[in-house]
Amino acid sequence: MCGIFGVFNNPQAAELTYFGLHSLQHRGQESAGICVSDGKHFHTHRGTGLVTEAFGEEQYSELPGHIGIGHVRYTTAGDSGLLNAQPLVFRYTGGRVAVAHNGNLVNAKRLRTQLERQGSIFQTNSDTEIVPHFIARSGPPIEQAIQDALRMVEGAYALLFMTETQLVAAQDPRAFHPLSLGKLDNGWVVASETCALDVCGAEFVREIEPGEMLVIDAEGLHSQTFMEPSPRSICSFEYIYFARPDSEIDGISVHNARKEMGRQICREVPTEADVVIGVPDSGLAAAIGFAEESGLPYEMGMMKNRYVGRTFIQPDQELRRKGVRMKLSVVRKAVEGKRVILVDDSIVRGTTSGRIVEILKDAGATEVHMRVTSPPITHPCLYGIDTARRMELISASQTPEEICQKIGADSLHFISAEGMIAATGRKDVASNRGHCLACFNGSYPTQTC
Repeated sequence: MCGIFGVFNNPQAAELTYFGLHSLQHRGQESAGICVSDGKHFHTHRGTGLVTEAFGEEQYSELPGHIGIGHVRYTTAGDSGLLNAQPLVFRYTGGRVAVAHNGNLVNAKRLRTQLERQGSIFQTNSDTEIVPHFIARSGPPIEQAIQDALRMVEGAYALLFMTETQLVAAQDPRAFHPLSLGKLDNGWVVASETCALDVCGAEFVREIEPGEMLVIDAEGLHSQTFMEPSPRSICSFEYIYFARPDSEIDGISVHNARKEMGRQICREVPTEADVVIGVPDSGLAAAIGFAEESGLPYEMGMMKNRYVGRTFIQPDQELRRKGVRMKLSVVRKAVEGKRVILVDDSIVRGTTSGRIVEILKDAGATEVHMRVTSPPITHPCLYGIDTARRMELISASQTPEEICQKIGADSLHFISAEGMIAATGRKDVASNRGHCLACFNGSYPTQTC
């Protein structure tokens, strides 16, 4: 998961993009970048780390312009260093183009090999760079070049392109990841999540549709369908974990969906206990829902160090392990001597869950019953989440009973896939369409896997 943000026709494009990226920081913490156009020239700055680490006030004065795109990176393809930080900026026969990408291209390796054999030279090892190479081969006009390029790639891509005078947004035919359009004064804003629109004071207009390319220029909005839409396959983890609670996806409140997931797993597995707590932050809403459904008291039983990033999106397993120790602490008086329902969003490798159960029991919890608001993750994600190789996924080789024993919990239950989907309130629940469930059942929506 990465975060992308674009603005058109605002004299403070760089500053707005900075604030937009800051609100999307949860989607990537390894690097950040902004590219701005003043109508004739590009001005670009990229840096490693958080947005606040990559940018300072001195950078704003060096990025004049009224069109801008920005990116926060979470590595799923390529290295995590500055070399692969986005937006990528390139020149072709039609001028200069900047691109920012959220997602993962499943046929990138094959296409890259093909292009290299034909003489292309790559500057990064990111899958995103495939797209500029195909744009360069197509040539102007840029609208047609982008369409030609996107018809070559497969997988998940929410993309922003910027020329000297245009902002272009494109969504893959299955719309794996959200991409929203907003109106701000006399200009436009495009962002990975609606929370970024709210931060900038933009009014939400609509989501970019599957297979849609939206061109924004001085004459307004121009929408084209560059590829026939496929059945919607929104990443289930957008609702479960990745999206910010104050965002909406397809008009569905992420916060409300998570609360309902907590209610649903309570209905599926009623449990005797004394208190319900959630793992900060993505497990809190579900814990509230569980408590409301069960009638048990909800407690803020764990505290999060706000200066430590999300351990799930750390690129290294050892960093994840150390991150758990730094990130979470227990409110002893809330759990001491009590049977605890612990609600979390997922178990991927089991490292975090085992450590949390351990510190709860060290704080005096007599029982810890873990409830998880995603089904067991048994297959790697190919579309933008670093869920690792299958051999590293604990649910791929162990049953819930075995995982329960390994993490030291007194009981462990996962929500059913049907219950998770129903909790979102999507209209296409009956057929399970609308969600990508590949990491739960191995049924990948794309032909190339």
